[in-house]
Amino acid sequence: MSIGAGHGYLPSGRYIVNHDIMRCTADGVVGNHLYSGRALGLTEPDDYIQLNPQLKPLWKDITRHYRRIGLSHSENVIWDVDICELGLHKGFTPSVFYFGPQEASVWKDSAWVETVEYINSKNNFMALAEKLGIDVPQTRCYNSVNEISELEIVSLNMPCYLKAAISVSGVGIYRCANREELRDAIDRFDTNVPVQVQEEIKTDLFLNMQYRVMDNRLVRLAASEQILDGCAHQGNRFPSNYEPWDAIEPMAQWLKDRGIKGIFAFDVAVVETTQGIRFPAIECNPRFNGASYPTVIAQKLDIPEWTARTFKTSHRKLSDLDLSDIEFDMKTGEGLILVNWGTLLEGKLVLLLAGSAEYQDALLNELEYRL
Repeated sequence: MSIGAGHGYLPSGRYIVNHDIMRCTADGVVGNHLYSGRALGLTEPDDYIQLNPQLKPLWKDITRHYRRIGLSHSENVIWDVDICELGLHKGFTPSVFYFGPQEASVWKDSAWVETVEYINSKNNFMALAEKLGIDVPQTRCYNSVNEISELEIVSLNMPCYLKAAISVSGVGIYRCANREELRDAIDRFDTNVPVQVQEEIKTDLFLNMQYRVMDNRLVRLAASEQILDGCAHQGNRFPSNYEPWDAIEPMAQWLKDRGIKGIFAFDVAVVETTQGIRFPAIECNPRFNGASYPTVIAQKLDIPEWTARTFKTSHRKLSDLDLSDIEFDMKTGEGLILVNWGTLLEGKLVLLLAGSAEYQDALLNELEYRL
């Protein structure tokens, strides 16, 4: 399978893009109402994009930045993130962050939404992985947290993770070093919440492995290494030293055959054992994810080596951000690109650092003074 060329991340055509995450997010994510802006770099000039109206003051500066670095993007903005817009533009196909029941009520596609809703459950993921023979961590699944009896607790190996079957941004995931911590974590859930208890994977390396569906074809998009803060995603590094596509491809094909569209991804661990390296799959994200936006931008600009990560900043205007001499240059293939730019209003940015590892280190040092 090849990555292939085309419309940023989709086959040729015109799209209405709404990547507002407020229907699929966790409380407490800083600036989550402003995340719609990060999809701008995925788009092409003929597309429509829906943006939160609070991003209007940043529009002129972000488009100037993208123009200078040669990144194409939509010129047609709808300053409203209401999903009803998805069905109002004849000839335009919707692109959304997560295709759930609300999105399906506007754009009818029962196979897509049913597949997304099924695999979005970590418990369903484990059941399907067993059926398809995919390597996964040792996991016990429960339809509700109150099914975990004291006898179960005593029988479990420690340390372990207690996870909500449906969670985003690492919320609802607790590392339990001992049984007392497990009991405390159980008490944090409502009794009817489906959960799973999973063995701790002894590794510091986790991969994000993305696919996309193009013209009813399954295409490998990219494998990158995750930058994590505990269970929370902070960024990605590309390329990865590992690309174990065979570890998850049967499930990716299963999802494509049952109607999933757009981009979706798997979290995969890299575990060294005496028998060799294991690649246990942790979960599937049946949607765009934090790695998707820098991945597509990097592919549009032919960037072979990059890191994307979250930064804090004291600035609240893009015009106050000094990018002179460090902005991405197509001639050198090095420099800085703004990815999630709307969250600047909350003092947070996702930046793509393009270039060799040595250049990226120098760029990081420079950013300490400019952010």
